[in-house]
Amino acid sequence: MSLSRRTLLVAAAGTTLAACAPTTSPAPPVPTAPPVPTAAPVPTAAPVPTAAPVPTAAPVAPTPTPTATPTPTAGATAEVPAPAPAPAAPAPAAVPSRALVTARYADAAPAAWGLDVPGVLTALPRSAAPAIALTFDACGGPGGSGYDAALVETLRTHGVPATLFLNARWIEANPAAFESLAADPLFEIANHGTAHRPLSVTGRSAYGIAGTRDPGEVHDEIAGNLAKLTALLGHPPAFFRSGTAHYDDVATRIAADLGQRIAGFSTNADGGATLPAAQVRRELLDAAPGAIVIAHMNHPTAGTGPGLATALPTLLAAGRTFTRLSDAFR
Repeated sequence: MSLSRRTLLVAAAGTTLAACAPTTSPAPPVPTAPPVPTAAPVPTAAPVPTAAPVPTAAPVAPTPTPTATPTPTAGATAEVPAPAPAPAAPAPAAVPSRALVTARYADAAPAAWGLDVPGVLTALPRSAAPAIALTFDACGGPGGSGYDAALVETLRTHGVPATLFLNARWIEANPAAFESLAADPLFEIANHGTAHRPLSVTGRSAYGIAGTRDPGEVHDEIAGNLAKLTALLGHPPAFFRSGTAHYDDVATRIAADLGQRIAGFSTNADGGATLPAAQVRRELLDAAPGAIVIAHMNHPTAGTGPGLATALPTLLAAGRTFTRLSDAFR
């Protein structure tokens, strides 16, 4: 889809997106992970002294060198040694602190703003181009914390993978749904920000939603939900999408510093959950191989779910394939 058509479709979503407006207070900074202490050195075994002559009246067996426990004979009780502890998992890379990000980008001036700026992925790589990446946002907040369980069940019924961009507020409002989605290997969980704000270092807004005002607030918007998802999932999410999917090119550099890849889109399937089911179906059927499709899973009464339910069988019958973002961008 051309950028102009994407922009028109997204513009139709202004009212719905405004219903997911962020809270006024920015998310608190995420503390840097403490360094992992190194293991204490293992003391060297003391030298074994030469054994003295053992009296014949009370023979003492020398201390044997530990070996693997032999298989016991029938009826005998074997002492099974405790298993060796598993090696500790490596600590995740530390997220740059708010202070570091603020200092690094204090004088940076953005040169681009919008949906498609440097640092935003808008299509799959050539190696994955035959596939389509379905991505669904859940922005949370007033009017935006619903859960389209029927849409998710459609994906599960057809075995279609997807990447789910979840906002911190939506996660807090839907803990059971989050747990179910995170446990399903069909889905990949991604970061949709802390308070659903456009990413800007100058306070630019989109669809009436105020953007972040400086590098520190960009850090907060990304890192707040990054820390939440890392704790819940056991690993950091790989992808990020801001509220409204708008960025300036300084904010995208900050996201990269925080280890987040920004997923844009080439097909807007539901216009911010405002399009009727028939139009959602048409947008999905028109998605080109290699497309990244954006839609929403937090408005169960919207046309998104029914449109997906009618489009998927046709797409699958035509041999179309689907991928999670992490499987495409290896």
